[in-house]
Amino acid sequence: MVTHSNLSKKNIAKFGDLELNSRIVQALVDMGFEEPTPIQQKTIPLSLEGKDLIGQAQTGTGKTAAFGIPILERINIRQGGVQALIITPTRELAIQVAEEVSNIGKYLRIRGLPIYGGQSIERQIRALRNRVQIVIGTPGRLLDHLRRGTLNLDGLKFVVLDEADEMLDMGFIEDIESILKQTPPKRQTFLYSATIPGEILELAKKYLQNPEFITVSRNNLTVPLIEQVYFETREQTKVDFLSRLLDVLEISLGIIFCRTKRGVDELAASLQVRGYQTAGLHGDMSQYQRNQVMRQFRAGQIEFLVATDVAARGLDIENVSHVINFDIPQDPEFYVHRIGRTGRAGKSGMAITLVSPRDFRQLRVIEKITKTHIKRGQLPSLSDVNERKKELIKNRLIQVIEDEKLAYYRSIVDPLVDEYDPIDIAAAAIKLSFDIEPGDQSSIEPLMPYENTGAGPGMVRLFMTLGRKDNISPAELVRLLNEETGIPERAVGNIRIYEKFTFAEVPEEWANCVIGCLNKQTVKGRRICVEPARGKNN
Repeated sequence: MVTHSNLSKKNIAKFGDLELNSRIVQALVDMGFEEPTPIQQKTIPLSLEGKDLIGQAQTGTGKTAAFGIPILERINIRQGGVQALIITPTRELAIQVAEEVSNIGKYLRIRGLPIYGGQSIERQIRALRNRVQIVIGTPGRLLDHLRRGTLNLDGLKFVVLDEADEMLDMGFIEDIESILKQTPPKRQTFLYSATIPGEILELAKKYLQNPEFITVSRNNLTVPLIEQVYFETREQTKVDFLSRLLDVLEISLGIIFCRTKRGVDELAASLQVRGYQTAGLHGDMSQYQRNQVMRQFRAGQIEFLVATDVAARGLDIENVSHVINFDIPQDPEFYVHRIGRTGRAGKSGMAITLVSPRDFRQLRVIEKITKTHIKRGQLPSLSDVNERKKELIKNRLIQVIEDEKLAYYRSIVDPLVDEYDPIDIAAAAIKLSFDIEPGDQSSIEPLMPYENTGAGPGMVRLFMTLGRKDNISPAELVRLLNEETGIPERAVGNIRIYEKFTFAEVPEEWANCVIGCLNKQTVKGRRICVEPARGKNN
């Protein structure tokens, strides 16, 4: 019997509210997880009580930590053999889950191992002999090891079915049942899925014991009516890119969000070195420090507040003109909470998100769940930045001329007037005061380092493992690209569909987005690969 639960028995505001191993808590702090996401809030307490769970949540909502934390908390370090089995639809997800579980358990003596097809099975067999407690794998390779007798599940305590609907779409349900039949009957099972079709419910009835059904409702996610823009950048040049934005935008007060406390400290320090009036705000600061920063921010003595989600909760500050997501949030609800800091009391506001190529998938998740469109912004040029700086300097000069007594400074200039042009003297004084060099922005490397892909000027030709055998037409492919990435249909260029693959041309500025959103995603019932084409057009 599947029971439904919208609230867990414990309301956890922070991970510290749970009775977790201090080493797990420290690892979470290192990772910057100050508070649980909604799916984690609702599932972790029930998981720690030993209950089977069905969790309905989209990708990018923190599912891995939702099952990883309770598994790591309850594994017996002294016991040998595999105690937890996490089944994923793809090798990419297996690697990703293994990395996150490893990060959460890095201070514990617990070993996890990803096993999947395409990797040497002999190497995996050797690794399985070395005291592995958690195995993360794809159905086909897991079955291969079970048939060979190289994977022993006799001591298994936990099973996770991650992205169960994807495994259903890929035809893995029979393989999953074969695996589950070889696990001990007394085990705790977690099933996570973005959708819960009938086949998934049938699977749950057969293999889960009185599971709690947890769902994260998105019906009340109301996005404020403000301008929303994203800019594509690279991780290694993010701070330089942000500096250019801050120079060109007219910001009265701005809040910049980072995912971690360490990120807040590092970004605040970087911006201070660049001359911006900036302060950080996060959970490790004392109440006195927090109050001091907020007083300065409200008074306008600090122009930019760099904060974590937890630190900024409940802030009600007037005249915040811009919210900037330096790190894209891990949950769409966090996005809504963040951008709600601007546009208060009917005033205009802007929300800006910096997106690296790996962030595009999460950006699309946010757009779909919040039912909003985040438009692409154009990188301000160096000339834009310099013009903006000139305007600011002129305004400051006018203010000084009108408000200040200049007799002392005139006495310095007077002896120079007979020998030098007054305009040169004024220009030198400005340079000395502001230390300005034309075009002094750090270089930002191009976003599209694609070599010749066989496309025309300004375009990138992409290779896709999707072809006629998948019953895809050019019109259908254009619609798919538009729905999954947001690229305008008219922007898609030449398309050539072959039996097992396709070439499609897209503008350079959209190439990273298309690859980030579609590569390794399920289309027409199977995972596809999307990458830049090589060589001349066919």
